[in-house]
Amino acid sequence: MARPVADELPWHATPRPLAGPVGLSPHHRSEFHLPILSTHENYADRDNSIAINSYTTVLRRPKVPHEIFATYWRDVHGPLCSRIPGLGWYVQNHFDREQDAHLWPELDGIAAFENYVLDGGVEIGFASAADQKAFNDACSILFADEQNMFAATVAYALPKGSSTLVERSADPTPNGNDGLDRMHVHLGARTDDAGRFGAFMKSFAQSLSADPAVLKCRLHLPDVYDNAKPAPPAPNVDHTVPAERQHIAVLELAFADPLARRSFYDGELFRGTLDGQTANISHATAFAVSGVYTYVRDKQLTVAGLRGSRPAQLIEQLGATNQVADDVRRLLFSGTVGG
Repeated sequence: MARPVADELPWHATPRPLAGPVGLSPHHRSEFHLPILSTHENYADRDNSIAINSYTTVLRRPKVPHEIFATYWRDVHGPLCSRIPGLGWYVQNHFDREQDAHLWPELDGIAAFENYVLDGGVEIGFASAADQKAFNDACSILFADEQNMFAATVAYALPKGSSTLVERSADPTPNGNDGLDRMHVHLGARTDDAGRFGAFMKSFAQSLSADPAVLKCRLHLPDVYDNAKPAPPAPNVDHTVPAERQHIAVLELAFADPLARRSFYDGELFRGTLDGQTANISHATAFAVSGVYTYVRDKQLTVAGLRGSRPAQLIEQLGATNQVADDVRRLLFSGTVGG
């Protein structure tokens, strides 16, 4: 477990007790990691190597219990995806359907997406077009697995990558719930003018990231989704979206806690964006993040990518350095111990 550092933090960003934040289930508390935060260090540049990205929304099969779904996604599907050639970046964001209803302010003229329920959002990214092609050529083995747990997946293409404006967490490969108040906000464009919507969203994200209460701000501005070209090409899984969800943006935000989040929404900076939001955004729905699980960064497997997310947590908690040594890695990949 990473050692917490209070790096001249304001009161709202002070690391919390090891027991975890009040209100989390025992399952969540068992995964709780104290964050290493800084008010003057911005780690956003470490994401610049992801030249090409995708953001995929996922919805579990309705008769698969959530715990089975989450475990399979983290510890079976995750390591499988991690080993596909060409992959440079792979992160699962698991969503919590039980989070409170104040994740994002309701504004007159901006509706919630109708019947929009998700269980997660996935980033799969690449350092180059050649790497993306290598992945695409081999990914049928991955997509064949989706039908085991997913009812619907929609892969939004980000050929120019995504933008991290601020990142105060020093951990580049989170694997669990770090106790921060994290969310993904899905925003629908009011008009068909992609240039206007993109320019607004970039300005909007920049404005939000200027406030010290915002500990993370990452913006995804995908291409308009085309139902005639469903993605990803996973069999027996739905890949269609209604018209209002074809042209969207996604904001990843993190705060120290819900109190800091709601105080931020009441503040002058956020209130100054309201006219711009209503002029450019037609729909908004926010999803609470229950955990962030990183399997590949900079084309390198994390321990979660190598062993699975939960085994990686056990290895970390016990300090089992032998489990990540070269001889064990060699055994896992080749089936032999010798060099």
